Amino acid sequence: MTEFRHDPVHRRWVIVPLDRRRGPEDFDVPIRVPDEGFCPFCEGQEAKTPPEIYAVRQGNPDRPGWKVRVFPNKYPAISGGPGPVERCAYGLYDWINGVGSHEIVVDHPQHHILFHQMGSDHLAFLVDTYRKRLVELMKDPRFRYIMVFKNHGTKAGASLSHQHTQIIAMPVIPRIAAMALSTAREHFHHKERCLFCDILVQELSDGRRIVAQNEHFVCFVPYASRFPFEMAIFPKDHYHDFATIKDELLTPLAEILTQAIGRLAAIFGDPPFNITIHTGPNTNQSSRRANYWGTLSHDWHWNIEIIPRLTAPAGFEWGTGLYINNTPPEDGAHFLREVKL
Repeated sequence: MTEFRHDPVHRRWVIVPLDRRRGPEDFDVPIRVPDEGFCPFCEGQEAKTPPEIYAVRQGNPDRPGWKVRVFPNKYPAISGGPGPVERCAYGLYDWINGVGSHEIVVDHPQHHILFHQMGSDHLAFLVDTYRKRLVELMKDPRFRYIMVFKNHGTKAGASLSHQHTQIIAMPVIPRIAAMALSTAREHFHHKERCLFCDILVQELSDGRRIVAQNEHFVCFVPYASRFPFEMAIFPKDHYHDFATIKDELLTPLAEILTQAIGRLAAIFGDPPFNITIHTGPNTNQSSRRANYWGTLSHDWHWNIEIIPRLTAPAGFEWGTGLYINNTPPEDGAHFLREVKL
C-alpha cells in the first residue's frame, strides 16, 4: 500500500510506500574519516582566514581564545561591495547584480568535535551568534533574505570536516521560501491563524511523529517528510523572526538541537546532514510592495529543518518534483524517540 501525502506549507506531494518500509538497518552510512591535514578553521590558524567580523572570545581578535568565530567566506557564492542593487531585464529574462554577503561561522575551536558533542552551553553561544549576525545583516536594506545553514559531511556538501555554519544574505527571496511565505500568508488571510501553529496543535495532539520536546520547543518528523528521518524544530510560542529570539530561549533551543542530532548519531553513528533555519524575510529592505509583509508577524513562524542525507534524489524526483520516502514518518519518529542517548 502507498500513500500520497501533501505538505500544506510547500504544497508538494510525497510518496510514502507503507508495504516496503525501511528501518535504520536498511541505510548504509559510510564511516566518515576526519581529515588530518591542515585546517584553516582550527584554533591557532586565525591568520589563514579573512579577518573575523564577530566572535565569542576571550582575547584579541584573530588570535586564539575564541569559542565561536565568524569571518567572510574566502570563496563566497555571492559577494558585493557597497553599491546598490541593480536590476535589468532582457525581454523575458530578469537580471540582478550579485550583491550579497557570505559568512562562515566556525562552530567550535576543536577540530574533531561533532555537533551533538559540543554541549548545550556551547550551542547556546552558537545560536546566539546566529541571532546576532542576522540582526546585523538585516540592517542592510539591500538584503531581502538571509539563510543560515549547516552542511555536515561530504554527502551533505561540506568541503571541510571542522564543524561550521554558513550565512548567506541575498537581494532576492528564494523560490522555496517565497512559496512557504505565500502559503502562510494565504492561510492567515483565510483563517486568521498561523498555519504553523495549526500544524503544531495537530502534531502535539496526534503525538506519533513527536521526537522530543521541552517547555519551549518541539522536534517532530513532518507528516509529508521528503527524506527518511527528516526532522523539524518549532518554537511552541509564535515567533516569526529568529533574530528576535529571547535570551532565555537560547539554552532550551540548544538542548533540543542537541537531542535531535544526538538521536540521529545514536542510530547512524555520524551521518551526513543539513540544518537550515527558516526565518522571516528582511522587512528593512529598500523597496517592497505596499503592505506585502503587513501580516508577517502573525502568519510566519520560524522553524529549523534537519535533513539526514541517507538517500539521494534520482531521476523520478528530479523529473517530477515528487519525493519517495520509504521510511514512513511515524516509523522514523518512533526510532528516533525510542533510541537510548
